[in-house]
Parts: sequence; structure tokens; C-alpha cells
Amino acid sequence: MLPTKSKDPSSFTLPVTIGSLAIGKALLDLGASINLMPLSMLQRIGDLEVKPTRMTLQLADRSVKYPHGIVEDVLVKVDRFLFPADFVVMDIEEDIDVPLILGQPFMKTARVLIDVDDGKLKVRVNDEEVNFDVFYAMHYPKDKSSCFRVDVIDGLIEDTRKHVSFSNPLEKVLINVVEYLHEEEDREIEACLKSLDSYKEVTPDSVHIEDLKEEGEVITPKLELKILPSHLKYVFLEEGGSKLVIISSSLSTLEEEKLVKVLKFYQGAIGWSISDLKGISPAYCMHKIFMEDEYKLVAQPQRRLNPVMKEVVKKEVIKLLDAGIIYPISDSAWVSPVQVVPKKGGMTVIQNEKNELIPSRTVTGWRMCIDYRKLNKATRKDHFPLPFMDQMLERLAGQAYYCFLDGYSGYNLIVVDPEDQEKTAFTCPFGVFAYRKMPFGLCNAPATFQRCMLAIFSDLVEKSIEVFMDDFSVFGSSFDECLANLEVVLRRCLEINLILNWEKCHFMVTEGIVLGHKISHKGIEVDPAKVEVIEKLPPPINVKGIRSFLGHAGFYRRFIKDFSMIARLLSNLLNKDTPFCFNDSCLKAFEALKARLTSAPIITAPD
Repeated sequence: MLPTKSKDPSSFTLPVTIGSLAIGKALLDLGASINLMPLSMLQRIGDLEVKPTRMTLQLADRSVKYPHGIVEDVLVKVDRFLFPADFVVMDIEEDIDVPLILGQPFMKTARVLIDVDDGKLKVRVNDEEVNFDVFYAMHYPKDKSSCFRVDVIDGLIEDTRKHVSFSNPLEKVLINVVEYLHEEEDREIEACLKSLDSYKEVTPDSVHIEDLKEEGEVITPKLELKILPSHLKYVFLEEGGSKLVIISSSLSTLEEEKLVKVLKFYQGAIGWSISDLKGISPAYCMHKIFMEDEYKLVAQPQRRLNPVMKEVVKKEVIKLLDAGIIYPISDSAWVSPVQVVPKKGGMTVIQNEKNELIPSRTVTGWRMCIDYRKLNKATRKDHFPLPFMDQMLERLAGQAYYCFLDGYSGYNLIVVDPEDQEKTAFTCPFGVFAYRKMPFGLCNAPATFQRCMLAIFSDLVEKSIEVFMDDFSVFGSSFDECLANLEVVLRRCLEINLILNWEKCHFMVTEGIVLGHKISHKGIEVDPAKVEVIEKLPPPINVKGIRSFLGHAGFYRRFIKDFSMIARLLSNLLNKDTPFCFNDSCLKAFEALKARLTSAPIITAPD
């Protein structure tokens, strides 16, 4: 025989008194592993010492909250009995009907027995007990929308204690991947729904990082100052501070004061470390990865790294985790390997073991890259155009003043669509991680970035600014005009959360290098540093050397009259099945091109 089907008996409440404050209905919550009290109630009770805590609470909707503190050994009076209890204090709106939550710790202390069928509730001390008729006057409506339902398991508190005590973000996410992923899901949804202009995201990561800063010595990031050329100088935006900018050294005192005043006002648009990156609002711009109709999912294994490269990867992963750019992921169908490559500087000429002069690139360090070739092959290509370089240079040439700006980790300012983030997953010795912000190496990243920049500066392009990827050139025919244009651009950057790299921004200069060319009021010139290297190049000894030389020289072909005719003999050596024979005629052409480059004229834009 089946029992009669019952309806929802609703929640159980209990009348309690704390100090002189009578609480008509305290909610008994079997799903809560803590006792919870609103801050406003604590203030009304008074005379309770609040101890700080680093506990975090996961609510029923999986959102994470951070308590105001804990009050211990609070005497809770139920009828004629007194029970000691610890309460977690939250700065939340107090519910009118049930302002207090009594969880499992209190119910165990009070030896609570609930008979759901009869609606009877017992509170016991030793052999004595007090009975309450719950159905008579203590119903709590199920559909009350403002109920603070806490769903916390006992283990979460201990896990959270460990969670915030790890020495670095990498250790934290490796041990708590599941909790981390739940937090990321919530944050991604919020990020897509709310504009970053009016929404400041608070994450467990940020709280963890702040806790670490409070525990140890406050470390101000060191700015590495490089020796500047004579036409540039450093200026502090704050007295005794660490916020530096690079400006022209030829400005008058009045001009410098005007410039610094503008830079101080808009210093929020300038970044001095990766922690200054806020990111462009997802509602404004987001990177999507569209796949070809027929593609195969590829999950590649990690690649071996030597100890030096492994340390490079570890530092980069920690830095990206700390900045919130990546997060751990365990179930991505796409996985790409990391590779460490040398950071290459400019070209130079060195002697090999045979005392021969050979061209070589200087290595300044190591860089972590992700091999997205498999993913890129399966990605539908975005054919958004980049501007014609020669036309852009012609528009820039002939101006009196320039401000050369550069986006701080430009790609990392744009959010990847949450549905596509798993496709950016990469594997390394420290786990599998996916990008929340757009990484380098994706085939459509340049198109997305250029589209985003043009959308931001669409009304200013060709009038007061030129944009090529993350290089922005603000110009003006006079100091005041250029400063006014700069102010408009900085205001736009501040509004959009587009952060500029202080070290690569040069303000109010009269000349500078743009896309490998020297731009000034005179016109367009070759970059002297590049020409100097080309001038030192020895005659090539193989096809690779020919191709390298023609690539460097061809970059400036517009400066060399009859370039194709002079270079024809060298170009013929690149033909398939043509034997390599660098004869006197080839040497003559090689030297002629070098001579033309060293005496290249200044090109002025046509009227």
C-alpha cells in the first residue's frame, strides 16, 4: 500500500533571542554548514567581537561571497535554554521574515529533532526538552525570492582555507580546478552581460592576491629604465612615485607643463604593469572562433622542455593566471602545445668559427608561444583588411608633432567568446589552461584587433590618428593641435578600457619610427638602424642568404630607383632548379643595392 503523497511542508523556523534582541523566526537550514547573521543584525545586538576571516562561502547559485567576519560563542536563547553558537557575519540585506540562519552546527548543539509529518520540533538539553508546533505559526514560504539560501558543505570551509593560503596562483588552480572552473563560469556570464565601465568584477583570484599582498611586504613593481636617445626623456606623473612617461626633451617649460597635466588627468589609460589591464568590455568587442564545415578535433600532447624553458613557461603561466588572462580547464576537446622560442632583437653581423661575417639576429631572452597551427587550419578565416602601409605613412609624414602610442599586450585586452575559450586551451608541464582574453597565435586575431581599433577610433582615423594593429600615431600641425588630439584619444581609451604601454609611448615628439620607417615633418625616410645592418651584410653564400637580403632590401624598394632591374640577377638565383652561382655580376648588384639604400632620399607625400 502506497503512502499518501504530501505537499511541500515548507521550511522550519524557530523563535530565538540573542542578548536583548528577540528574533521571531530564525530559519533552520539543514543544507547550511554554518550559522549566518546579517551585519545589520550584529550592529543592533552590539557588544559582540567580530574576528576577521578569510573564509569564502559558496551559495546555492554557486556564487562566491566573502564574509565580514565571525562572532564566536554567541548565546542563543530558545525558550528557557541557552546554546553557544558561532556566526558568520555577512554584509547582506536583512530578510524581513527570517533574518537569521541556523545551520547544522546549531542544530547539533541544540540536539534538534524535527518531525516533518506532525510539524513538531524539539530542542533538547540533557533530559529536558522544549516542543514547538511548526505548522501552527512558523511556516516560511517556499517562493520567497529574497531568501538567503546557503548551500555549503563542511569540506568547503577547509578547502577554502587552503585555497587562499597557497604561495602562487598556479599552485591554487592545480589543487582546486573544480571550484576554480565554477567561479570562472559565473564570472564569464557576468562579464558578457555587464559593461566593464560600470561593473567591477570581484573574483576569488583578486581576493587571494590582495590577501597575499596584505600578509607580506607590499612590493611596488620595479620599472626598468633604459637609456633614452637625446631627443627623449623620462617624466614622473607623481612626485616620488613610480608612474613614468616618455616625452620629447625639446619641449619648452610651458609645453611640458601642458602635456604633463593632460597625462596626469588621463593616467588611467596608461599601464605600468600587466595588473593594470582591465580589458575592453565584451559588449563592445569579442573574439569568436568560427570553424570550417568539416574539421577534426585535435588534442595534442605536451612537448618536452628543458629546465630553462620550463621555468620560462612557469613564470608566464603564473603571470597570466595572476592577471586573470587564463584559467585551468580539464575537458577541452582542443589542446595545443606550448613552445619556447628566443626573443629576437634586431639584425646584426657576427663572425662565425671560420672568421666569416654572417648576418644574425640578437637574442634578448625567451618567449612562451602556443602552437595553434592545427586550430588555425580548422578555423574559418576572417579577411578583414589591414590598412595600406604606404598610404598610412604618407598621411603621417609632414606633421609638426606626433604621439606614438602602443597598446599594452594589445590582444589580451579583447575577451574571447566563452563558447570558444576552450578552443584556445594549451598544455604545459603545469596543466591545461584556456585563454579568457585573446592570445597571440590565432589566425584571426589580427583581423579582430584591427576591427576593434577601427570601431573605437572610426571618427578619428585619418583626421587626427592612424591605427595599424596596436600602434597608434596621433599627429598635429602644431603643439596645441596635437595635444588636443591626444586628449581626445586618451579620453576614448579611458572610456573603452584600452590600456597603453607606458614604455612604448612617446609623447609630443617631432620624429619617430613607424612600421620600420622614420617619420618627421621632412617626410618619410628609411630607418637608419636597419640600413646600418644591411650595409654590414656580407655577400650571401647560399639561397637562404639571397632571400634574406632581398627581403630586407625589398622592404625599402620605394626608396631605390630601378630596384627590380638591379635585383633581377639576385632574384634569378631563387628560381627552382637554378644552380647557385654568385658571380661578379651578382656581387655588383648586391653592392649597388646597399649603396642605394645608404643614400636613400627622403620621400614626401604627394599634394
